Amino acid sequence: MPGRSHAGIIRGTVSGADKAGLAFANVAVRGSATSTGSNEQGEYQLRLPAGAYELVFQYVGYRPQIQAVRVLGGDSVLTVNVALQPEAYNLGEVVVKSTDRDPAYAIIQQAQQWRAYHRREVAAYRARIYIKALGRINETPGKVLGLFKLGPDIKPGIFYLSESLSDISFTQPNTIKERMLSSRISGDSRGISFNRASAGRNLGFYENLIKPAFSERGFVSPIAANAMLFYKYELVGSTPRGGEVVHKIRVIPRRRTDPVFSGFIYIVDASWRIHSVDLNLDKDAQIDYVDDLHIAQQYAPAPGNPNVWLIQSQQVRANLSGLGFKGSGYITAVLSNYANVVPTYPAPPTAKAPPVVPEARDDAPAGQETAAQIRKRKPDLRGLNAQVRKQVKRAQRDSVKADPFAQMPRGQVQLVEKGVNERDSSYWDAVRPVPLTAEELKDYRVKDSSEVIRRSRPYQDSMDRKRNKFEPINLLLGGYTYLNTFRKRSVTVLPVAQIFQYNTVEGAVLNAQATFSQRTETRQFFTLTPTLRYGFSSEELNPSLAATWQLHPAKLQQISVAAGRTIENFDRNSQLTPAINTIYTLYANRNYAKLYRRDGAEVTYLTEPVNGLNLRAAAGYFDRRELANTTVELMRDVPGRAFTANQPVSEELPGGTGFGRSQVLTVGLSLDYRPGQRYISRPDGKFNLGSKWPTFNVQGRLAVPDVLGADVRYLLLQAGVRDNLPLGLLGTSNFRVNVGGFVGRQQGMTFADYRHFSGNQTILTGSFSNFQLLDYYRFSTNNTYLEAHYDHHFNGFFLNNIPLLRKLKWQEVASLNYLRTARVGHYVELGVGIEHILKVVRVDFYGALQSGERVGTGLRLGFGF
Repeated sequence: MPGRSHAGIIRGTVSGADKAGLAFANVAVRGSATSTGSNEQGEYQLRLPAGAYELVFQYVGYRPQIQAVRVLGGDSVLTVNVALQPEAYNLGEVVVKSTDRDPAYAIIQQAQQWRAYHRREVAAYRARIYIKALGRINETPGKVLGLFKLGPDIKPGIFYLSESLSDISFTQPNTIKERMLSSRISGDSRGISFNRASAGRNLGFYENLIKPAFSERGFVSPIAANAMLFYKYELVGSTPRGGEVVHKIRVIPRRRTDPVFSGFIYIVDASWRIHSVDLNLDKDAQIDYVDDLHIAQQYAPAPGNPNVWLIQSQQVRANLSGLGFKGSGYITAVLSNYANVVPTYPAPPTAKAPPVVPEARDDAPAGQETAAQIRKRKPDLRGLNAQVRKQVKRAQRDSVKADPFAQMPRGQVQLVEKGVNERDSSYWDAVRPVPLTAEELKDYRVKDSSEVIRRSRPYQDSMDRKRNKFEPINLLLGGYTYLNTFRKRSVTVLPVAQIFQYNTVEGAVLNAQATFSQRTETRQFFTLTPTLRYGFSSEELNPSLAATWQLHPAKLQQISVAAGRTIENFDRNSQLTPAINTIYTLYANRNYAKLYRRDGAEVTYLTEPVNGLNLRAAAGYFDRRELANTTVELMRDVPGRAFTANQPVSEELPGGTGFGRSQVLTVGLSLDYRPGQRYISRPDGKFNLGSKWPTFNVQGRLAVPDVLGADVRYLLLQAGVRDNLPLGLLGTSNFRVNVGGFVGRQQGMTFADYRHFSGNQTILTGSFSNFQLLDYYRFSTNNTYLEAHYDHHFNGFFLNNIPLLRKLKWQEVASLNYLRTARVGHYVELGVGIEHILKVVRVDFYGALQSGERVGTGLRLGFGF
């Protein structure tokens, strides 16, 4: 075959009967694996070696058109404009009575029965995929939420445009490996697109439930096993197409509240596979910031094997709004160059069934198949799983010989090698299957030509002067950041609520802290955080310094050092933030936080030595001193209520938790392991994607006595597991279980060394994944323990059926917390609540039981995204 330099270009416009361009139409070379798609204006281009071809122009809902062409080669350009006509779908001479069932139901039933077969009909294949993603802002507000001014670089127009070209390998059941060949981001020659082929697998309509990345909810496929409970169907008509009969079926939600699509699905008669989809989600889908979303897919027979159909193209388009912004965007993917296609079955498992004629009814005349007979016809799927495994092994065996994907490590789903972003515009003009629109060409031209200017120091300094303009509201709510973009430096100051604090040990506190950050072109960075903390009542200055280095340019490899004098909560993981404690101390006479002073230093090392295994090692030495209250001042005095001493009350230490002074030297090791973790390898780092397996944790902390004056000895061991479990339409569950205890000889332990359980006694919560009614310190232990947390997010499964609440987009949640220690016995919390109030607020009501006796109830308020 002649080389690419001798290829010719075919270009043109695919339009409808009204001469308007058809966005994302499919253009394929008949009898080959080569295909492309049109852009938003219906423009397409195709580069082919010299020769004669037949091009097939297709668009969902339109009659395909076949055009014979001859390519001369030598970079010649041939213009072929095509006007497609709307498909004429014929219902036949059907007499429909009010009691008749629409014939679409019989067709859908067949598609349901054949769904599992078609989902697995191909064991493996390789292909090339082109992905283009675009996002644009159509309207901007004056201020976000009426408070925050927009940055100078936020304005209407395209804010993101990227392209990528990759080779992919697929094997059952759902393994995709991808090697990115090239990537381009408008205006960022150093950037690499996050386009990923495996993300599109979440939109497979042969699955019962579609679980897209853009929504917490799953959506029922129109051919799911239980689809009849969620959809009504209408047969628009049937039409011959390429030797097949294709049925166009209107998909109608039975209830607006259900997680379902509307639009059209096209089913191939007799084989009952999906020909194409043209489906929509609107505001009823309850997707945050999405007004409407459109999904289109086109399937076609694999080259040389008409019994296996593969996806040719997929588009997702959306209109967006939120926080005063309005925008739109799309992601389009075109697959071509299919090779090494291994069918699960060498031939269909049953003989081809006769077509479903639209007029099939239960009272059909003699010789004609009735609707009941149609519904009973099923594929023979016996041995399907075994056949899938057999063919996958065959594909893997055959591919090892010369398959670059076979060299990819286990778990790696995408490899992005250095240099993929160094291709010039002539390269993209040669390989891009979907031509750019005029808007996209302008965006590339303007942003690429101005990139040198935008990266220059004078330009970035001028932008920083605008970004760095001080706004009091920013310091109040989120802190203030000063940027030096050119040098990749920043200085961040804490928000007011963390700078000014109050507690009964120090009185009014000035917690002056700033973080200096130095970034690089790689993943490496350095941060330095000095803190000067001064208590006006205790009249004590507490200085400290923390630093973190990311050592490796791509892999996780960090070392952190912290040294100085700090004021610590006995439970260092407490939900009781300084801001919450300040409010309750000043206005409710509740000095919940119990504090001690700590002088010393700690070194921590964090790395991922192998995929899925995170290792954290730490060593520290501290001189700890007990502190006492120094003030009783407050803003509102509650009659009959007094502050408590700065000593936690503990069930295991009835004599008191005071300790005077103690020195401790500790070494700790924590291992997190997640089997089967999938990840992306890029020049700028490794990005983990998760796994179907939970995360297992083992950790230990050893206090070593008689070194540097240390007087504490103990060994704490713990094992745990955590995961999130998608449960389809019922939502998602999350759980975390830890079991552990102190083993061996103990010496000189203080209450600061105990295992604490992150309780909560205020209406405000710092984390809904912890205990909500448990006393902060009462049940801390130096013995064995079992701790478990479970919460389930129903994602609107119930509330979406209530019209008013559905409009508010509130979602229900339930939770259970459990603790078992020798002293507490069995402690259980049960909670129910509402999340997504004003998008970010969550309110729960909890009840607690200890050894079967009710010990309290309470309302909790916090952030729940």
